[in-house]
Amino acid sequence: MRSVYRKVKQKFPYVDVCIWNTSILNEFMIHQPFQFFTLVEVESEAARSVFYFLKESERHVFLEPKKEMLSDYLPESGHALIVNSLVSEAPLQTIGNVVTATLEKVLVDLFCAPSLFYTYQGAELTTIFKEAFSKYTVNENRLLRYADRRGKKDKLDHYLKVNKLSAVN
Repeated sequence: MRSVYRKVKQKFPYVDVCIWNTSILNEFMIHQPFQFFTLVEVESEAARSVFYFLKESERHVFLEPKKEMLSDYLPESGHALIVNSLVSEAPLQTIGNVVTATLEKVLVDLFCAPSLFYTYQGAELTTIFKEAFSKYTVNENRLLRYADRRGKKDKLDHYLKVNKLSAVN
């Protein structure tokens, strides 16, 4: 992830970039997936350019893929990159000079993009949320604010209350 991040930032120094890998979800899951991918999120105006740039040096790169494309073409082993548009004001953090997603961003992304994160839906999504809330301090205001930016605040708020995760039940 670090090398991909550095390559993108060197080529596109003025573009906001966030990178994270779905393997970080393993600690919250019961059923462990055997496929992981790295999300490279950039400003929407730069997504296509970043995609073509990464396509020159990486084997499996997808630009905002649909579920069918992922299930058909995501390599069973190896490294796949998904280039997506970065939602403005997404909660990000910097770890080791790499801008990556906060836990709140990851949870909202899983909730708001079920076709991209189809492996993590249903009962597994509930398990992920419950484990994340029990192991870490999740900033609910940040979570809901980002969900609002994605147009899903009310649905996520309801989901949290139904699953007894909200501090305001």
